[in-house]
Amino acid sequence: MRFQDIPGLHTTKRQLSQAVLTQHIAHAQLFHGPNGGAQLAMALAFTSFLFCTSKQGDDACGQCPSCQKVHRGIHPDLVFMFPTVTTKKVKEAESDVFLPEWRKFLLDSPYRTLPDWLAAMGAEGNKQGNIPVEETRKLIPKISLKPFEADFKVVLIWNPESLNLSSGNALLKTLEEPPKSTLFLLVCADAQKLLTTILSRTQRVSIQAVDEADLVTYLIEKEGVDTDRAQNLAYSAEGNIAWALDKAKTENLSTSTWFADWMRAVYSKNLSKLASLADQYDGLQKEEQKGLLEYALHIFRQCLYQIADAPTLIKALEKERSFITNFSKILNREAIEHISEQLSTAYYHLERNGRAKMIHLDLSLQIIRIANAAKK
Repeated sequence: MRFQDIPGLHTTKRQLSQAVLTQHIAHAQLFHGPNGGAQLAMALAFTSFLFCTSKQGDDACGQCPSCQKVHRGIHPDLVFMFPTVTTKKVKEAESDVFLPEWRKFLLDSPYRTLPDWLAAMGAEGNKQGNIPVEETRKLIPKISLKPFEADFKVVLIWNPESLNLSSGNALLKTLEEPPKSTLFLLVCADAQKLLTTILSRTQRVSIQAVDEADLVTYLIEKEGVDTDRAQNLAYSAEGNIAWALDKAKTENLSTSTWFADWMRAVYSKNLSKLASLADQYDGLQKEEQKGLLEYALHIFRQCLYQIADAPTLIKALEKERSFITNFSKILNREAIEHISEQLSTAYYHLERNGRAKMIHLDLSLQIIRIANAAKK
């Protein structure tokens, strides 16, 4: 992974490369950006440039042994930490056990989300993944040795939001007094979920959403997407490169189809259908359940733009636009506000391990109540 392989974000790339060239490198950095954004790719490109033995100006060569090892995730001076789960095959969840899956995961694409990783691990049921305190404690002997090949040893922690209070505090001690020549790169999509003590000890590297024009070029040149579809995907992605790449590879609109079926059942007051949908919802993985609620909030926001007669603000796939146009006709601003509040409440209870079936069914009934009130 090189800086040039990442679409856009030229200012950030220049700042990171200059930090390496001038040796002004903070020992703990927080790469934070939008969900599905370029923060993981940028951290890997930064590591490649740091380790590269044949730098090409302000970028890594991509060909030397160090670059190749970083690309495959096997460089001896690159230590990974990421959320894990127990499965039928793995009873002790820790990063080292899942390294083969993790390396394949990165090779497939550096633009990834936690649900992608949970699926790659084979997570079952409602398991959400976490970084346990034992993992952070085992990190100390890993980084106590001098670097093997590079000038630095890099610890890349992906999704540090998965640290609980105990593991976060255990990591904090290492961040405060890291071994010499050890760098910490924390890569996250929601910095607000991190301990304030960790935030205060890291230099923040803001990875902005990739510009639509740069994402269009990337989809056309790197992924072979035709121009019209690339423009549509980039416009709808809202900075989520992982989403755009997923949609570029498939026409799978199962989420939008499921949402449309749900809303039809709600507005027709089809209780038997709603009960069936709640059962289906209960059978999904936790991140998929959360994803459907996030998608619902997204669609209601687009409907609000439609009602406000601001179609240029609507960010949706072409096949979703007709649904938004028609659906917004039976909504008003007050109803959207109340429904959005109910969706946020449902998300809150879902994160705290409430029973998904009951949460979803109650949410459906609340939306029916709001819809009835809107008609009066």
